[in-house]
Amino acid sequence: MGKIHFKNRKGQRIVALVDRSQKNQQGLVFVTHGLGGYKEQDHIKTFADAFKEEGFTVVRFDATNAFGESDGKYENATTTNYFEDLEDVISWSSTQDWYTEPFWLAGHSLGGLSIILFAEKFPDKVKAIAPISTVVSGKLSLESPKYKKNEILKIWKENGWRIEKSTSRQRAIKKLKWSHMEDRLKYDVLNNIDKLTMPVLLIVGDQDDSTPLEHQQILFDAISRKKELHLIKNAPHTFQEMEHLAEIKEIFRNWIDKNKS
Repeated sequence: MGKIHFKNRKGQRIVALVDRSQKNQQGLVFVTHGLGGYKEQDHIKTFADAFKEEGFTVVRFDATNAFGESDGKYENATTTNYFEDLEDVISWSSTQDWYTEPFWLAGHSLGGLSIILFAEKFPDKVKAIAPISTVVSGKLSLESPKYKKNEILKIWKENGWRIEKSTSRQRAIKKLKWSHMEDRLKYDVLNNIDKLTMPVLLIVGDQDDSTPLEHQQILFDAISRKKELHLIKNAPHTFQEMEHLAEIKEIFRNWIDKNKS
């Protein structure tokens, strides 16, 4: 189908890419980016390509209030709007002839948090999930090395804004309201972790200071079964190096092969 667009529950335009399996569809997966990301990022494309090569129909989309083609402004981004957009993309997809259940979910960072929340809410709809470098809870986010250094949180809260250069869009300046963190603090996937009975793939870079290994280990230990945790050496929060992307793709393909049946 290629690029498509439709409205979310708020009447905002969401833009998605639908890559349909050309032969016998082996499954359906939804892939979602992290805070301020977009569907064409290298790591998002890597997740998608791993599934495409395994015969899946792949849906990846730009959340609203991000840096992609969907409506909204980054400054208004919240965990709630990312999660609701995921729900709305899946709802739209359910009207299409290629839609099947149970489907797979893959997401990075805040997108990882969103897919866990969805899997906990609708476990019967989900075959397996891959929350990569995932946010686990708002509380743990406050404790991450990234936010602890240089009094970032204190300045952000006092000023009401966090301003930084984008690492994914050249020359872009990211301005985010403190209300983003207030919203994130409402969420903790550990509260309903018993709902994750499906296979779970966790991957994190050993240089990740946003969602570090320690956070992923807490999540991994809380999941009762069917789980994997992989550490990518010398990799930051957002994977960009070709060697890291190649390693991640191989991990994905092996995991998909093990859990397709």
